[in-house]
Amino acid sequence: HLLEGCTAIDNVIVPAMANGTVSADVLVRAESLLDRVGLAARRMHLPSELSGGERQRVAVARSLILSPRLILADEPTGNLDTHSSEMITELLVELAAEIGGMLVVVTHSQTVADRMGSIARLNDGRLLRL
Repeated sequence: HLLEGCTAIDNVIVPAMANGTVSADVLVRAESLLDRVGLAARRMHLPSELSGGERQRVAVARSLILSPRLILADEPTGNLDTHSSEMITELLVELAAEIGGMLVVVTHSQTVADRMGSIARLNDGRLLRL
């Protein structure tokens, strides 16, 4: 969920604000992340002015602002069109590789699953590695 009274760029930097690490570098990274999710031109818009898919992409950018070493993504592309889904999947894979982190994705999309390094399937309460 995004903060309704904050612009897209402000929503992206919230974790850095909470962490006390807002700097020019954080603002540049936030701009870059919004650009990479296709929302650079919408950075000053409030959540109420964004579509559901755009809000989801802002939330993904926000989750990546502090370059986490572990990214847990539950249906990160669930409400996105095909193009946006591919963009977000690629961004998650690239950023995890750039920081040497781990990406764990839960998805119903075979296309998204196929982009992951390894796949495990939950079947009748059992985790099966494929």
